[in-house]
Amino acid sequence: MDAITGIARLEINERVEQIALGLVQRGLVPPQVAEDALHIAIAAAHGMDFILTWNFKHIANPMMQRRIAGFLDEINLPLPFICTPEELLGEDDGTISN
Repeated sequence: MDAITGIARLEINERVEQIALGLVQRGLVPPQVAEDALHIAIAAAHGMDFILTWNFKHIANPMMQRRIAGFLDEINLPLPFICTPEELLGEDDGTISN
């Protein structure tokens, strides 16, 4: 818990809920994994630069990302860059890739 002290929590508000609902209603994220839609909605609504995930089925999936980005573009939000923690950190030495 000490490692995350001072890191802001991103609020789940009405806007986030509406974005997540839109992702599910449009069939961009299956209803049985609505929490994935919420993950995307929270990051997008709060202007995050990245979404870190190991979820290759519904989030870190290029075909899904293109469709999700189209929806977010319609509501004037960019899709955060989606990658795995390893991709963000680069090689095993822990340095950030350029």
